[in-house]
Amino acid sequence: MTDALLPAVPLPEAERDGVYRAILTRRDTRGEFLPDPISDEVLSRLLIAAHHAPSVGYMQPWSFVLVRDQAVRTKVHDAFVKAHAEAAMMFSEDKRDIYRSLKLEGILESPVNICVTCDRDRAGPVVIGRTHIPTMDLFSSVCAVENLWLAARAEGLGVGWVSIFDNDTVREALGIPPQILPIAYLCVGKVRGYHKTPELQAAGWRPRLPLDELVHYDHWGEARPDSALSELLRQDQRAVAEGRFIDERLP
Repeated sequence: MTDALLPAVPLPEAERDGVYRAILTRRDTRGEFLPDPISDEVLSRLLIAAHHAPSVGYMQPWSFVLVRDQAVRTKVHDAFVKAHAEAAMMFSEDKRDIYRSLKLEGILESPVNICVTCDRDRAGPVVIGRTHIPTMDLFSSVCAVENLWLAARAEGLGVGWVSIFDNDTVREALGIPPQILPIAYLCVGKVRGYHKTPELQAAGWRPRLPLDELVHYDHWGEARPDSALSELLRQDQRAVAEGRFIDERLP
C-alpha cells in the first residue's frame, strides 16, 4: 500500500515568494556575525530541514556535529589560518592581494559551527541510485547543506561554508571516525545583515555568469539565443540583479 498523494498545486503566493526570496538573498556569510546565541528551537528547525533533504536511495548518509566549544573551534580556525596562507600563494599576483583582503570565515565569531558529514557505508554496499554513480551519497549530503542554508535564511540567520583547511585536521579536531567524511564546515548565527550582492562578485573576483549562455538544448553546445526562453532568462536575470524579480517577474 502506498501513501496518499499530496495535492500537486502551487504554494500560496506569499509562501512561494518566500522560497524565491530565500534563494535569491541567501549569502555566504563571513564578517557579519553577531555573538547572540541561537535557541535550541531554531537549531532543531534547521536540522529538521537538513534531514529532509533529497537522498538518493533514501540512504540519508548525513550526520551533524554541532561545535560550540571555543577550544575545538580554535583548532579548526588554526587549520584555516595555515591553509589560507598556503592558498594565497596559489593565485596569480594580481589576485593575491584581493584574496588576502577577503574575510573567508566566521569560525570564532559565529555562535555555533555545524560540520555536515557523510557515512558512505550507512545504507550498505549496494544502494538504489548509486549502483553506477558512486558519488551520489556525497551529492545527497550536499543537498542537506543547501536545505539547512535556505532554512537559516528563512530564520534570519547567516551561514558561511568554510572549505579552506586540511580535512584530516578538522576530522581530528572533531573526533570524526576515519570512515566518516566531513562534507561541509558551516558557521551559523545571527547577522547584522545580508550583502545585496555576493561578496566575491562585489569584490570583482568573478562576475555572475549569464544564465542563458549556460543552457543547452538537446545536445551540449546547442544554443538558441533567439528563443523565447533565452529572452526570458535574460529578462529574469536582469530583474534579479536589479532587485525586481519577486515583485515584477513572478505572476
